[in-house]
Amino acid sequence: MSRFEIVTLVLAPPDLLFDTSLSVETHTSSMAGSSERAVAGVTTGLLTLGDQVTWQARHFGLTWRMTSTIIAWERPTYFVDEQLKGPFRHWRHEHHFEPAPDADATLMTDVIDFSAPAGPLGRLVDRLVLRRHMTHLMDTRNRHIRTTLEH
Repeated sequence: MSRFEIVTLVLAPPDLLFDTSLSVETHTSSMAGSSERAVAGVTTGLLTLGDQVTWQARHFGLTWRMTSTIIAWERPTYFVDEQLKGPFRHWRHEHHFEPAPDADATLMTDVIDFSAPAGPLGRLVDRLVLRRHMTHLMDTRNRHIRTTLEH
């Protein structure tokens, strides 16, 4: 299993950053490079506790679908999404929001735990490609959110 954490400082209050992070539209616009879109479940608006969404995206030349659900939600401090069905053996993404020392900013911390399928081959793909790719996707998403809220 792989785990990584990304901390991003955003010049916005926690409640606004929390809501923006749960926006289907923000998510799809942040992942435009992989043509990601919501194709089933909640496909517009803000996700909340218990909501499910199926994302479709193109990565490594293949079209993938992942259905995830919001399993924990405490506005404006954190929420957690987990894969119900999709390409990973396991996927869990924790989103934490805390006021930064600067009162007009928020520290957004993403903690991602995932496992690739296919046993030893999956672990090799994880080490060689997947972890770096997932980190890049999260960085891209966070830069998009920061740019959206700071401009």
